[in-house]
This record gives sequence, structure tokens and C-alpha cells, in this order.
Amino acid sequence: MSGFDLETLRTACADGPVVRVLIAAHRGSAPREAGTAMLVTATGQSGTIGGGTLEYEAITRARTMLTGNKTRTYQAVPLGPALGQCCGGHVDLAFERFDASTLPDSRIHARPLTGPTQMPFSVARAVQAVREGRDAPVLLEGWLIEPVAPAKQPLWLYGAGHVGRAVVRVFQGLPFAITWVDDAQDRFPADIPAHAEPLLAANPADAVQHAPHDAVHIVLTYSHALDLEICHRVLSKPHGHLGLIGSATKAARFRKRLLELGHNAATISHLNCPIGDRTLGKEPAAIAIGLASELLQLRNNVTQLTESIA
Repeated sequence: MSGFDLETLRTACADGPVVRVLIAAHRGSAPREAGTAMLVTATGQSGTIGGGTLEYEAITRARTMLTGNKTRTYQAVPLGPALGQCCGGHVDLAFERFDASTLPDSRIHARPLTGPTQMPFSVARAVQAVREGRDAPVLLEGWLIEPVAPAKQPLWLYGAGHVGRAVVRVFQGLPFAITWVDDAQDRFPADIPAHAEPLLAANPADAVQHAPHDAVHIVLTYSHALDLEICHRVLSKPHGHLGLIGSATKAARFRKRLLELGHNAATISHLNCPIGDRTLGKEPAAIAIGLASELLQLRNNVTQLTESIA
């Protein structure tokens, strides 16, 4: 169960109404699994439910809802007979129209689609299962049940060189909101994706003070001196995680210099260097993939701990 991405939906609704198309259930061979969703606006879409004729017709239906009075509807689609797709399975699609005033405000978003207004006992039990971290169907007795996905983790990325660009590409679609810091405008690519916000700073180390206290900081600038200054400032304030590109030699040199700058050993131990998975290689894309795996594991562990305490 992938979860109800409230943050992305809220952002989309800032520009007007949005229809969320959800695969509520599937049987047999299908392009995507239950819980997969996409957002449709009058002029575009984000996400995918598998492409092809299924997605094309779903988008057409969603846009009709944007101009009509319906706020929620349902469609059962046999992929072979109805759409001529080779999958041959069956999907149940839920269409829900949202605007800024109709966004959910609970950890578990449970609502009737075709079922009774009063929540059935089986649905209440499924909601409790989801709350406890156990699996439950997305569609049960005509009700939709989805956990609200955690907010995206703020990630402050210092450096818009080859590795920085690779990180931004690889992190497309992952639960991170990137603030991309550099001191040269021409280092940024011409087309910066929506999940990364460029921040031009004469001294990128000065940007550290503006990061939220739970931000992940990934340092990979062109200068070792600048890298050190950024690490020094990150370790001097609350932060979620600090990663530095480099080698074991660079890590040892930085830890020595950070001691000289007044940080204690416990604080310096928060520095993770080198970042990524060295077994994947040293190419920018390989570093980015290793970093994505590293940060997803860190995020998932923190999220699971937070949910178990809540």
C-alpha cells in the first residue's frame, strides 16, 4: 500500500481542482498494483497508473469530472475485453475530485466510494490494521482505506556539478524535497525538475542557517574548503543527517579539522563519509543510486520508529 500523498495533492490543489485516479483493486495481470495513483488537472497530470489505453481513458474521464458536479465515482475495467490490452486482468478505478477545502486531515484516509455512509465493522478493523502497520486492502466493502503518506523529507543538496545533477535525476519520484544550493547560476541545468528548488548563494555555507532542523544535508561541492565550512555549519545546528562525498582519507582529514574547529567526537560521528555504496562504482549515477538507497533506508527506519511511538 503506497499511501495517500497529501503533500503532493495539496501542492497541486493550490492551482485549482484536481482529480485523483486510484487503482483501488486489481485482479489477474495488471499494469500497476492497488494503491497506485495519479493526479489529473485540466492541463496536465503527475504520476501514472500504467500508461496505455487505460490511462488515456482515465485521464479523459477525470477531466470530465473537473468540469462537472461529481466529486467521487468508480469504474470497473476488464483490461482485455474493454480496452484490448494484453494484460488481460481487471482493475477497479476510483476517481475523486479535490480542492484546497476538501483535503483529508487524518493519518488514515478512509471514506465510502460505493459502500454505506456508516463505516462497516470490517472497515474499522482494516483501518486499525493499517494504523498498526499491517496490510489491508485498499478497497473493502465499498470503502477506500489509505494511510496518509509522510511528508517529504527536506534534502539540502550542495553542489550542482555532475554528481549533484545525477542525484536530482535519480531522486525523481522519491519522498524528498530538494533545495539545490550552488554559487554559480550556470552550473544548474536549464530544466530543473519540480522536486528540486535551486538556491543561488554567493557562499553556499551561508544557506545552512535557513535549512529546517530535520533536513538531510548532502555536501558535494567543487571545493574541499567549502565542503568543510558547510559541514562545520551543519554540525553546529540541529539537523537530520549529514553526508559528504569523498574517500576514507577525506573523511579522516575532515574529522581531524572538525575537532580543531571545536566539535566533539560524538557530534563529528554524525558525519557520513563517503556517501553511497562504493561497490556500485564511482560514476555520478552510481553514487546517486547508492545515496538514494542509503537515505531511503534511513528515512524508513525513522518513519517506522515515529509511527510505532505515535
